[in-house]
Parts: sequence; C-alpha cells; structure tokens
Amino acid sequence: MAKVAKSKQREDVGEDTAVRDRILDAAFTAFMKSGYARASTLEIATRARVSKRELYALVGNKQEMLIACIGERARRLQVPADMPVPHDRETLAQVLASFGTQLIREVSDPTVIAVFRLAIAEALHAPEVARALDSVGRETSRAALRQVMAGAQSFGLLKGSPAALAEQFGGMLWGDLIVSLLLGVVERPNPREVAQRARRAAADFLQLHPLST
Repeated sequence: MAKVAKSKQREDVGEDTAVRDRILDAAFTAFMKSGYARASTLEIATRARVSKRELYALVGNKQEMLIACIGERARRLQVPADMPVPHDRETLAQVLASFGTQLIREVSDPTVIAVFRLAIAEALHAPEVARALDSVGRETSRAALRQVMAGAQSFGLLKGSPAALAEQFGGMLWGDLIVSLLLGVVERPNPREVAQRARRAAADFLQLHPLST
C-alpha cells in the first residue's frame, strides 16, 4: 500500500512540474506578445489551459511568474560543477575562456535578448521587470565571475577586488556586442566567433594583470 502511495505521489509531482512548465511557457509568450504590464493572469491561464486557481497554486502571481521565467534561464549562467579550479595562469585562462563562451552563448540567445528588450520597453510602466532581470538573471553571471576571480586570488594569480575584476573581464568580453544585439544591428555570433571572442578577452584580461615578480 505504501509503495502505491509513493508511486502516486511521484506521478502527481511529475504532473505538477509539467503543468508548471506549461504555465511558464504561456507566461513568457504572453509577456512577449502583450508586454508585461498588459499581460493578464487570465490570458496566461487560458494559454496554459489551466484555471487561475491552479496557476496561482503552482507558480504564483505575475511577478513570480516573471522571476521564475528568468530564473530558469539564469541557472545556465552558474559556474559548472566540473569547472577546474584555476591554480595556475594557464588553467585560469582556460576557465575564463570557457565561462566567457558559456556566458555569450546563453545571453546572446534570441529568447534572452527578448527579455532584455522587454525590460527596457517596460522600464517606466513595470520597473519590476528590470529589477527581476538584474537581481535574478544578471546577478547569477556576476556572482559566478566573482567566484572565479576569488578562486584565482586564493592561488595568488590575481590581485584586486573580485567584483572589480569580474566587472572588468565582463566589459572586455562583451564590448558593445550586447548593445548591438539589443538594437538588432548585428547577428548572433556563431560558436566559432563566440569561442574566439572569449579566448581573446581572457588573454587581454590576463595581460592587464601580470603576475608580480
């Protein structure tokens, strides 16, 4: 009897997860189509084929849906668990290039760029979009870079504030690419271009921070 109950519980959890994913997909579609401020929970529930009661129970209000949508993507911007610890300059260069590649690949995705455009478009009417994007999305990548820099510092490979070092590397990695993508004046870089850009940023960054003799 206990096994049957556990099996039923697992089925219920799996079903709830599937419905939640459907709600988030519907929410994102509604935000992109109608704008965050104009999109209603009724529209989202209708798109997801759920009741408003179920929508609130599984995800929450509209702001919680927005945070969940951004959070799902932000998880890809964390430092991978198998990323090597930068114990020498060669490894540090590899880590920076690898993480830089991952960062550009994820953030330059058309879906992510659409979220940035949404935050800009809704800046006056719904500033919570920008706040959520900054605190949930962008902070994930900033924290990951600070973690890399702090690890390099622990081995005497870099000097300075991890936050300042992370910001500097981020600036060198992106240049004006993110603005150009937001404006739609350049195409998303292909995998080869992304890797080259990340390697170049890592090399230039380390050149600015030579080991003290």
